[in-house]
Amino acid sequence: MSYSDFTMDMLKKKFDLKFIYDQKLFPIVPEHEISSELKSFLSKYKPLALAIDTEKARSEYIIAPILGELKINHSNIVSLFSGIEFNVDKEDGLNGRCDYIISKSDDQYYLTYPIIVMVEAKNDNIKKGIPQCIAEMVAAQKYNMQHNNPVESVYGCISTGTNWKFLKIQNKELYIDTDEYYIDSPDKIMGILIKICIGECEHTI
Repeated sequence: MSYSDFTMDMLKKKFDLKFIYDQKLFPIVPEHEISSELKSFLSKYKPLALAIDTEKARSEYIIAPILGELKINHSNIVSLFSGIEFNVDKEDGLNGRCDYIISKSDDQYYLTYPIIVMVEAKNDNIKKGIPQCIAEMVAAQKYNMQHNNPVESVYGCISTGTNWKFLKIQNKELYIDTDEYYIDSPDKIMGILIKICIGECEHTI
């Protein structure tokens, strides 16, 4: 069993989670203007990603460039991992490969402090990616507890490239944002990512 095998019902029962669906996770988040280079890149390659219309194309031409800019601009506190094995507890099924993990650490060689896990939506379907994302969030939460990392919340995101859906786990409460965010407003998406990373860092350091 691995992250992608979980269902919502399995997650509720196995990890005693309480699901909360009626809250905005980011009611007020200032937009953060992306660089002119990233604007130009997205302008050129977003149409190509949508024309190819595969998970790989959307990841390479939309998701990865945004996460890459987050990493480059905040390299002193953020590291970015793509396609790595994240095996936390095989008995609980918390193992497998993660699309992206953002760590609250400047160590780019080893994952030490996972704060955001990100799942590429399968078949352009955000909803179907939610159970896998939650399983990875539970794993990140457990990993941080095992390593005495004082993170109050772990966040998750499911993205098609064009649509971004955020989640948050705090103790046993799992929040699924009522809103989705769109690539036509990349400054908003970047603002949320920075809010999560910088906000959590300021809270825990």
